Amino acid sequence: MTIAVVDGMGGGVGKAIVEALARRCPDAEIWALGTNALATAAMKKAGAHMAATGENAICVSCRRADIVAGSLGIVLAESMMGEITPRIAHEISACNAQKMLIPTNKCHVNLIGVRDQPMGQQIDELTEQIAAEIAKSK
Repeated sequence: MTIAVVDGMGGGVGKAIVEALARRCPDAEIWALGTNALATAAMKKAGAHMAATGENAICVSCRRADIVAGSLGIVLAESMMGEITPRIAHEISACNAQKMLIPTNKCHVNLIGVRDQPMGQQIDELTEQIAAEIAKSK
């Protein structure tokens, strides 16, 4: 099972997701896809098996992944201070991979009915759901 983790800016959320996935899903292949080199490096250092940077790399890799994980902003054009291009948002939204997204209100979208939790707790829930998805596929 291939999991593409997409992040931008400093890569902090992506790094935390990669670390948690490496612990919880040791048999999965984790790809770090960063909108910039800093984000990619942080995720690679956290334990991703493969890493790539930039719009085209993200778009191509997401089409090949089984699961795409990240924050809600990765499917919102112009989020992350403009690092998520319209093409990235579209390709992630349209790809066949299962999307596992952490709801965050930092991208100028308020998700009504979603409880506010610390990021660590959201990452735990995300990796729990990805582990369940992997178990279903076996």
